[in-house]
Amino acid sequence: MKGPRETDFAYQAVYRYLTTLISEPVSDTRVRLPSLRQLAQRLNVSISTIQYAYSLLEKEWRVYSVAKSGYFALPMPAINTLYSGHDLLETVYVNARRPGMLVLSADEPALLQPLDSPLLLLERELLRQYPRAPQPVSQPCGELELRTALAARYTTSAVRCWHADDVFIGADLRGVLEILIDVLALKDTTVVVESPCDWVILRLLQSASVRVIEWPVLADGGLDIDHLEELLETESVRLVMVSSALNMPRGSRASDENRLSVAHLLERHDTWVLENDCYGELGFEADGLRFRELLAPERLIVFSTFEKIIGPEAPYGFLLSRHLSAELQRHFLFRAFRLSPIRQKAIARLYSNGRIDQHLQVLRRRLKDGKAQMTQLLRERLGEALHFVEPQGGATIWVRSLRRVDVRQVFLRLLKQQVVIAPGELFSLRGLHTQHLRLSHAFAGDHDLAAALGFLGDALRLEAID
Repeated sequence: MKGPRETDFAYQAVYRYLTTLISEPVSDTRVRLPSLRQLAQRLNVSISTIQYAYSLLEKEWRVYSVAKSGYFALPMPAINTLYSGHDLLETVYVNARRPGMLVLSADEPALLQPLDSPLLLLERELLRQYPRAPQPVSQPCGELELRTALAARYTTSAVRCWHADDVFIGADLRGVLEILIDVLALKDTTVVVESPCDWVILRLLQSASVRVIEWPVLADGGLDIDHLEELLETESVRLVMVSSALNMPRGSRASDENRLSVAHLLERHDTWVLENDCYGELGFEADGLRFRELLAPERLIVFSTFEKIIGPEAPYGFLLSRHLSAELQRHFLFRAFRLSPIRQKAIARLYSNGRIDQHLQVLRRRLKDGKAQMTQLLRERLGEALHFVEPQGGATIWVRSLRRVDVRQVFLRLLKQQVVIAPGELFSLRGLHTQHLRLSHAFAGDHDLAAALGFLGDALRLEAID
């Protein structure tokens, strides 16, 4: 199998090919799939490789075999709107996974330039160097080589330095943040977060019985210092969460002067500061000051994930903390994350050999090009209906309707046109941003973006509230 993914394990490439094949038909009847021999000849791989890929799909209940007849799939039927008046976020998730949808609700920067092929190639080489032991030594906080590489990545001076023992790696970002909530004993305490805020973080805090106070970002992307000072003086704030570079989903960035003023204010109050660095390396231009460069490390924790820059093959989340080592180690040990040591070593090598930096240069350029295309279309086709924040990085655009509309109904109308957007209310627990929506300019498939924006314009007009 040739092409850009030729360094994949062969069965993974076959698996991806078959999942695409399964998703193409739209029917209520069973669909016969190619035979083992046909696929082996078509894709130039062994029959055993095809058999293994089919077996994976069988375990997922996506295909089934019939003796002497071959393999069959029952594809999803034609698009039906599954929203029933309950959880809006669930409806977004469900419809984003349906075949044929143009998913403008996602935030997957690495989709434009995944790094999985070099990662899998490194992993294959490392498997030859490090044969699997019968009982591998468990490192509950993450592979030492990767923790060392991250510590070096975040070290900026002899004073603001990190060591491998300060780094903790988990299976995904959610699991890491759940541990942090327990370690900081955030249940029934007050946390201040920038708003709009990632819905995963908001839902996680809400489910942990954390009292969330939303701190709206100003129109120019700055942080409201007076509002934060009032909160710190009138509320028992346990933790303040800030963006290291980009506020997402806005894609905006506060000025260095604004950040410096916020840092001085935070230093005067006895509160933990949690820096969200998930998008820290996805800015289009050279980055400015980060809060970790302005604040004393005694009350600072940084968290991030590899997934935004590498892709879904690297879903791990991680955090850095210099003063909670004992408690964090205990909780990570109890959680017993089962992480592949070889995959972690491969990620570490991508950092140490400079491949990550080369990749980021290409990824940022492609994200910037995608942003330019999307914003041009928005100006041309919806300039009188929408206002958007010019993003300074990332894969999404934060949009506001200039007329008062029912964005939920806009969302539902677009589902009928096989387009999924992210309504702005998902990014708040207080009902903020109801006139906003988030659009992705990094999406998979060969879709007509101009037509989709035309559908959006129609829906905005039809759902206007007089």
